[in-house]
Amino acid sequence: VQLQASGGGLVQAGGSLRLSCAASGIIFRTVANAMGWYRQAPGNQREPVATITSGGSTNYADSVKGRFTISRDDAKNTVYLEMNSLKPEDTAVYYCNVGSSDGRWVRYSWGQGTLVTVSS
Repeated sequence: VQLQASGGGLVQAGGSLRLSCAASGIIFRTVANAMGWYRQAPGNQREPVATITSGGSTNYADSVKGRFTISRDDAKNTVYLEMNSLKPEDTAVYYCNVGSSDGRWVRYSWGQGTLVTVSS
């Protein structure tokens, strides 16, 4: 299984980015676990950002609620993270994975993430 995140970049505070995660080796609509986005800032542990179940239920970290939106397109085997009103503290490498809806465990090895840098 390979999970490839993309769409990161440099953006000013208050700006927006849309991340994509394309999967190979699995078929999203058959995955019972949730799809999720995670991030790791320099010097910090990786943390869950948002998850979405096969039924469309979503969970968000408190720090991103109201600003980030996770969605999935099973036909394209892709999960997205729409990030608005970005803050410098959102700067991190963002990863996607499959796991629990609360983001506490993941099923696969981490793929290559995508770097998001928010300047003040």
